[in-house]
Amino acid sequence: MAPAWKCLFLHAGIIIIILIVMQLGLRVTVAQLNMANESVLPTKERSLKGREEKMFVAAKHAANKNPTVEPFPDGLEIIMFAERRFWRILGVFSTQVGYAGGFTPNPTYHDVCSSLTGHTEVVRMVFFPKNFSLEKLLKVFWKSHDPTQGMAQGNDHGTQYRSAIYTYSPEQQELAMRSKHMYQEHTEFYFAEDNHQQYLHKVPKGYCGLKGTGVTCSIRGEKDEL
Repeated sequence: MAPAWKCLFLHAGIIIIILIVMQLGLRVTVAQLNMANESVLPTKERSLKGREEKMFVAAKHAANKNPTVEPFPDGLEIIMFAERRFWRILGVFSTQVGYAGGFTPNPTYHDVCSSLTGHTEVVRMVFFPKNFSLEKLLKVFWKSHDPTQGMAQGNDHGTQYRSAIYTYSPEQQELAMRSKHMYQEHTEFYFAEDNHQQYLHKVPKGYCGLKGTGVTCSIRGEKDEL
């Protein structure tokens, strides 16, 4: 199976910076460290150079003892999610964590954490589609993952923690996009208590923390204010 995929989705002194680079063994310049931004993806030109050597990993899965590297048995499919809760699912043959969607070849963990590789932290899944469909895997993903946090997941912040699904075929891409739209559209509405209804009308000087940014949003050229 061809490993081609698509994506659906310091302030410190120079001496301190140099010490960090030497200690972690990063291929980073002082200028690159200053350019790193945890909320903005780097361009290809600003990304780390990486390395030709591939990462060495154990050939067998620590939990189910199945292979973790190619070749895999016939009849299996592969997909990558930015989520970790899959290897216990019956029908999943093997899982491997790694990095995808960036520019730097064969990055290390420290490379990725620099926000200068463009990669997402992902889990690659090898599964039997006849035993556990991609639709079910997508359901697990959307139930386990919070795509509303931007470049973060919980207390983990950085571009490597963005939400992503990387597919290996047009069919997978279509199913993933469909699941995304269904997830966005399926929102249940629940009424708040009655004392919250029209609260600022009932309590004109009541507290409300909502406020804008001061920037006008002109839709279709209209500048009317509410």
